[in-house]
Amino acid sequence: MGLFGPKKKRGEHRYYLLPGMARSNRHHRRRTHVAAVVFGIVISLIIAVILILTNSR
Repeated sequence: MGLFGPKKKRGEHRYYLLPGMARSNRHHRRRTHVAAVVFGIVISLIIAVILILTNSR
């Protein structure tokens, strides 16, 4: 224990950004995720319409 309280550890609150952790990468991942969800919905709708049309005949 130091004179004015416990000694602070150097680097205790230090952190580093790894590649891909920046804001622009998060925006890119979010945009990609939204595009994948929309693409999945569109493809499933197309398959549903095809199944409905083939079963109605």
